[in-house]
Amino acid sequence: MITHIHHDIAKLKRIDSDKGRVYQTPNGKAYPSVTSVTGLHGKEAIFAWRKRVGEEEANRVSAKATKRGTRVHSLCEDFLNNKDVNCDMFEVETWNSIVPELCRIDNVHCLETQLYSDHLRVAGTVDCIAEYDGRMSVIDFKTSKRAKARDDIHGYFMQTSAYAVMFEERTGIPVDRLVILMTVDEQPEASVFIEKRDDWIGKFLELREEYFKLKGN
Repeated sequence: MITHIHHDIAKLKRIDSDKGRVYQTPNGKAYPSVTSVTGLHGKEAIFAWRKRVGEEEANRVSAKATKRGTRVHSLCEDFLNNKDVNCDMFEVETWNSIVPELCRIDNVHCLETQLYSDHLRVAGTVDCIAEYDGRMSVIDFKTSKRAKARDDIHGYFMQTSAYAVMFEERTGIPVDRLVILMTVDEQPEASVFIEKRDDWIGKFLELREEYFKLKGN
């Protein structure tokens, strides 16, 4: 049985605007989503890929990846909420690859929880903040068709470092570890990446300033 720890964290209003997704905070300020900011990282490579394969194929692949990611998130959330997990025959291999990592999680503080930071001027919805092997961590669930290396996912580390700062700002509880749990097609075990928050938050702040210059918020 996984233990949950409740925090009185205000809910935010999410708005999809012409500048991207923003969150209305209790202080009346509207902050961009973390993913909008980290989307600047590697955008040139994504643009080149979309141009190479064509818009129709790019949209098809992106929609499929989004659907798969949403489904894995839902299964992980059910598991961590102590619910029965029901996956179909096509999901069994993927699900079995990540279960051992989910079993290392306990004392869940956040699960699909909205957070924001006045210091970073961003907001977003974190996958999970909990103890992983007994140590407080921001935990992000990812899916991939192919195995990825650390240098392929710098954006994930920046994203989770921002969530760590947001959580500490809202609760006063520091979180210094980032954990990425990634299922990979036809790989029997999930890939696990562990990083330190302070190694990445500076890079996130650089992106945040770039976003501000481009979008004005």
